[in-house]
Amino acid sequence: MIKLIHKTWWLVGITFLLSSVSLLSQNDIQAKKFERLLNLIEKQYVDTVDSEALVEAAIVGLLKELDPHSVYISKDEVKGMNEPLQGNFEGIGVQFNILDDTIIVIHPISGGPSDKLGIKSGDRIVTINDENVAGNGITNNKVRSKLMGNKGTVVNVGIKRFGSKKLLDFAITRDKIPIHSVDAAYMMDKKTGYIKLNRFSATTLKEFEEALTTLKNKGMKQLILDLEGNGGGYLNMAIELSDVFLSEGQLIVYTEGINNPKKTYNASNKGDFESGRLVLIINEGSASASEIVSGAIQDWDRGVLIGRRSFGKGLVQRQFPLTDGSAARLTIAHYYTPTGRSIQKPYNEGVESYRKDISDRYKNGELSNEDSIHFADSLKFETLSSQRTVFGGGGIMPDIFVPIDTTAYTDYYRDLVRKGILNKFVLGKIDSNRAELKMEYPDFNLFKLNFNVDSLFLNELFDMAEGEGIEKEQEEMGRSIELLRVQVKALLGRDLYEEGNYFELFNAIDPLVLKAYEVINDKKEYNDILKGKNE
Repeated sequence: MIKLIHKTWWLVGITFLLSSVSLLSQNDIQAKKFERLLNLIEKQYVDTVDSEALVEAAIVGLLKELDPHSVYISKDEVKGMNEPLQGNFEGIGVQFNILDDTIIVIHPISGGPSDKLGIKSGDRIVTINDENVAGNGITNNKVRSKLMGNKGTVVNVGIKRFGSKKLLDFAITRDKIPIHSVDAAYMMDKKTGYIKLNRFSATTLKEFEEALTTLKNKGMKQLILDLEGNGGGYLNMAIELSDVFLSEGQLIVYTEGINNPKKTYNASNKGDFESGRLVLIINEGSASASEIVSGAIQDWDRGVLIGRRSFGKGLVQRQFPLTDGSAARLTIAHYYTPTGRSIQKPYNEGVESYRKDISDRYKNGELSNEDSIHFADSLKFETLSSQRTVFGGGGIMPDIFVPIDTTAYTDYYRDLVRKGILNKFVLGKIDSNRAELKMEYPDFNLFKLNFNVDSLFLNELFDMAEGEGIEKEQEEMGRSIELLRVQVKALLGRDLYEEGNYFELFNAIDPLVLKAYEVINDKKEYNDILKGKNE
């Protein structure tokens, strides 16, 4: 019997070895086939060809056949694609905008090279390395290409400053400039904090914990975490952020693929916000790492999810360098929420169909009507504490659905934004009134409480738009007027004070934030949702 078993395993081993050799042989055959074709093209094709471009096109086509998230990254794109996740870029450290063909400094980034040299909000960059950049059709991309560069290199800029007759020359040594994950963090009332995350980068946890500590010191007892439009980022950051809210030992996520055995990630004992009411905001733009956090919070009944069904990306990618400095970002595993949900939406109908999914949701009425969303019984799961019903099969479905509100987003409003008129109007107002506004409203709280965008103010905007070829549409203007009123004030607040002030002002009319605030302050509704009493 023992001999028979040994013989059986020997046969299995031989079979596996032969299969492996066969597979290697097949791969080798296909590689030689491709190499043969390239040689034929080089030696026999009628015209001169770019072999490098041909190979890159072939790689792109190959990866496109796998899944929508396995992609080729050229060597020129590698650095640029990594910057948002690494949490910094290298440059002079200014937030700028272009008004009337002139580069205007909106803010020098605090602690950055420009800030240290005394460059101020409202300064106009007229020359860069002795080249005139004013009045000659300068674009955002051209500005970035001229001002960004390797740390330690110097760029010379000539600045026109209000009140100064001479052009001011600055030699700015480029440095690493932080890209922030936290867009806004503030107290909505004496006990409710709000934090908005825009990505999951290398600095996300550090930024989040700093924001959380600041809010706790201000008396925060409950938190609204806004992941609306957050497209994800690093898997480990999603795990570490989830750990903030979950108790030791609780499963956060697990990953598994044919060539990557199952790997589980559990919460530690270092969570800084394991109790206290928690509401997460998600929508159709919340993807990947956002869905890991949302799925873990929902599966453990740790908090309430509000919004619309998330994007549906449950695939894990790893970036592999190729020989010439380019890279392949390859899907290596699926990830699953603690209940075992795979929330990856189908992609078997091809990349184009996959990319159209969000627009199809809009056309099908899913974004505006909860009744348009249907899940098969096979996609039902039960949460781990309250045994509430949740669903897999393509995104995280929130506990409370909030429809998209398009009433105020008229064609007139969209034209103001699309043609840059709204931004141009605000920039013009700040440019000509910055000193007066800062004198009357020396801090943001005074501005928030007392500044009013009245009808006369908006009429100036409407007149400017008409001068730019956008006809006044009274009915559409009426529908958009409150949105425009808040938008203008929010943009002014952002450019006069800090980036996060935009959200603090705009959230006053954001249906998702308003619903989140309502639920987190209604103890009974909040608890009933988590106990499944509203099903």
